[in-house]
Amino acid sequence: MNYHKYIPVDVVNGPGTRCTLFVSGCEHQCRGCYNKSTWSLTSGHPFTDLMCEQIMHDLTDTRVPRRGLSLSGGDPLHPANLAGVKLLLQKVAKHAPDKDVWLWSGYTLAELSPEQQAILAYVDVLIDGKFIQSRADPNLVWRGSDNQCVHFLSERAQQWQENQR
Repeated sequence: MNYHKYIPVDVVNGPGTRCTLFVSGCEHQCRGCYNKSTWSLTSGHPFTDLMCEQIMHDLTDTRVPRRGLSLSGGDPLHPANLAGVKLLLQKVAKHAPDKDVWLWSGYTLAELSPEQQAILAYVDVLIDGKFIQSRADPNLVWRGSDNQCVHFLSERAQQWQENQR
């Protein structure tokens, strides 16, 4: 797996202060995508053990408390990314279980393969669906076009959603 960019302190891609990893590789290549540079599986940098350790360190750093990890791209659920993403999320679950995980994917929940669905065991919130430029709405929260759905998958995510109302 390659990653395009890592942001250790991010307040845009999900609620609270977060770590955000933009993985490389996207089959969808949506018209109007703001992140075209992530489409190629070979763009960016190899995701190494050192980068994984950096994310774990940042997630558990008490000097700058983070609420969780956001995964975007590209597409974290691209078939070529599944092994790397799963390994990363297993480490987050083990070493930072109090942190939530938000994941953006162009695949819809209904389209996910069994291998992609297995990743969701480690994800609190899934934002799914391709970006459709004709349905773009800058007033939407956490998504770019109104066809995309926000799925609160875990109990803690559902509780967070209830508290936002």
